[in-house]
Amino acid sequence: MKQFDDALISTMGVSGKASSSSGNMLFPFTFVADLQRQYSKQLWQFWNASFLRSFAGVQSGLAPAQGDKRFKDGSWQEQPYYDLLKQSYLLGSRQLHEFVDRAEVDDKTKLQLRFYARQFIDAMSPSNFPATNPEVIRKAIETRSASLTDGMKNLIDDLQKGRITRVDESAFEVGRNLANTPGSVIYENELIQLIQYAPQTSEVEKTPLLFVPPCINKYYLLDLGKGNSLVEFAVAQGHQVFLISWRSAITETEHLTWDDYLEMGPLKAIDVVLDITGAERTHALGFCVGGTILSCAAAVLAARQQDKLATMTLLTTMLDFSDTGEIGLLIDAGSVALREATIGNGGILPGKELAFTFGTLRANDLIWRYVVDNYLKGATPDAFDLLYWDSDSVSLPGPMYCWYARNTYLENNIKEPGKTTQCGVPIDLSKVKVPLYLLASREDHIVPWKTAYGSKNLIGKDVRFVLAASGHVAGVINPPARNKRSHWLNDELVADPQNWLEGAQEKPGSWWPDWDAWMKRHSDGIIPAPTQQGNAQYIPIEPAPGRYVKAKSN
Repeated sequence: MKQFDDALISTMGVSGKASSSSGNMLFPFTFVADLQRQYSKQLWQFWNASFLRSFAGVQSGLAPAQGDKRFKDGSWQEQPYYDLLKQSYLLGSRQLHEFVDRAEVDDKTKLQLRFYARQFIDAMSPSNFPATNPEVIRKAIETRSASLTDGMKNLIDDLQKGRITRVDESAFEVGRNLANTPGSVIYENELIQLIQYAPQTSEVEKTPLLFVPPCINKYYLLDLGKGNSLVEFAVAQGHQVFLISWRSAITETEHLTWDDYLEMGPLKAIDVVLDITGAERTHALGFCVGGTILSCAAAVLAARQQDKLATMTLLTTMLDFSDTGEIGLLIDAGSVALREATIGNGGILPGKELAFTFGTLRANDLIWRYVVDNYLKGATPDAFDLLYWDSDSVSLPGPMYCWYARNTYLENNIKEPGKTTQCGVPIDLSKVKVPLYLLASREDHIVPWKTAYGSKNLIGKDVRFVLAASGHVAGVINPPARNKRSHWLNDELVADPQNWLEGAQEKPGSWWPDWDAWMKRHSDGIIPAPTQQGNAQYIPIEPAPGRYVKAKSN
């Protein structure tokens, strides 16, 4: 990859010296020579093993990493030709990793080198090419080349879509088997629709609950379908549930800014929720970027001395962007400046581009697997609701995205009191004094759990921190009825997150009941369930899920 080449070249000078933050240091060319000798020696051993295996069953040395499914077919182990291809590839991958690890550069540059090295390594796997993948060849023979013909059709279809198809899209429809919890759109502006869900209990919590989903994805991750919906669960527990449905950017909204997202999003939604329910305060939940938006909106309310929140829940949310994981490696001063110059004053960041960027974080699982299955084997993807949601991308207005990228990943300004002015007021997250429920996911590759843990020092009071098993999405979407995974609890919020985990107690199953009980402890009692959605001022516009979530981004 060009990015990897550029990054690698930047670490070395013409005289054989590596640049680093501490000045020029001699690059160990003897190490490079040693790597080459080791590579040649081990490659020769693989050749010998492949030859001897034909006669004596000698096994070769390197094995794929645990969980690597690219070489699961028996031919990669049983046939010397494919075994040699695999071993040579694994050896080259290891050598490249070692080379990058020895580069004398600053920590961030080394992380970038590792990321681009992995992209190159993943792309060059012999499993990605028809002539060197035994499954592809066997499939072509069995189908008399029909698999290759079907694969070419799949490739042409995806070129027209501008993205890789990872799911059987005909199996799902928003409003039919996704986002189908009953409710009504009771307010809309050019950025959001606000949904109020119909109660399913005779009595409801007097204190309502507002969901603020991420604006970079469709909201129905929180309402995937019956039995798999956090929205449905909350309604069934007797909460008065409202939810923001963000609109994907179009030409008419390409001018919207970060402040517009706060004012027209959660700040307006909170006012509508309180007006409809007659409550003094509302619970508010933010997920991922939605949590960052909600936190900033809460800081605006605090600066305006408006007491409108009963509690806040932040799910896999970053407020301190010091350690952002791999996604932060893709945002640097040059890329942000380029975005600002092109779309900073108006324009659109396409959702497909965002989706592809997230896909590179797990390229073998989210990109190359489907290249092989769809294009080389001619297969049709399975029906999987999470992948359908993940492929249903959302575009963002350029001004909003540029402000967000600069003040979070690039400069980490939001966490600093008074460093940013939002909606006309200086922002200080520490002024938000409401009970806080923090959830992180242990294997999250987008919001590292230790980063999320640090939010306890930035915002809220009486913090309850919960660590869920699994990743960014699966850790959040874990219905109790499935009795899957687990979560960790520890009331002692010590300074070091690892020490917190060592003292935590693992609880089997979903964290949802714990969150529900926590919210009810901070509610104002129960009242009879409303008989209709909206009120005289906010008359229902259309049934949930509404128009905005059904619109496809370009």
